[in-house]
Amino acid sequence: MKEMSLNKGIKILLVDDEPTILQFLEMGLENEGFQVLTAQDGMNAVTMVKEHQPHVVILDVMMPGMDGFEVCRMLKKIQNVATIMLTAREDVEDRVKGLTLGADDYMIKPFSFEELLARIHARIRNHYPHLLSKVHLGPFQIDDRRKEITYDGTLLELSPTEYSLLKYLVTNHGLVLSKPMILDNVWGYDFGGEENIVEVYIRSLRDKLNDRQHRIIRTLRGAGYRVDFV
Repeated sequence: MKEMSLNKGIKILLVDDEPTILQFLEMGLENEGFQVLTAQDGMNAVTMVKEHQPHVVILDVMMPGMDGFEVCRMLKKIQNVATIMLTAREDVEDRVKGLTLGADDYMIKPFSFEELLARIHARIRNHYPHLLSKVHLGPFQIDDRRKEITYDGTLLELSPTEYSLLKYLVTNHGLVLSKPMILDNVWGYDFGGEENIVEVYIRSLRDKLNDRQHRIIRTLRGAGYRVDFV
């Protein structure tokens, strides 16, 4: 199943004060099958979210008047829309601020359209699994309603936590996921245990995937884990 066929009916709101960026992203996302809305300022963006209830908002930080941080804060009060923030600045403080206000992801300009598309798909799968209840990703098939994952046509015997962890890794394939990110998204923000629990479950998943060479779930020393399709 192609990603494009899954995108039909999914609404994305682009918010940026640069018309050339809006036009480029709008054209690319519409070609992928998304329904695309655009706004060039924060107040218009807030209004459009109330009226159209998009699934994903791609939000520029540096805008005149109401900046992206304030827009993000207001959007999260309206609905739990998936938000990807864009910025030309590499300041860690900016990224922390955006994520603290409720942003779900952060990208630094310039970026590739392919990476943005991958992050959009990841946000959709994590926020709206009912839209993509059965998803094919490389050799994996995730059936979220049945809480089942198959690999190369073989149904994996997974515990609920193993299912949640493998789903998180696979739907974010190609992205490096740190242990704190995994703990927050799989075990929850209030998890009080040790980070080493991630290693234990990764080891179990590798056993079930027959991934002795760590070619499917890769370890990036000091950074985290990344799923690659082989």
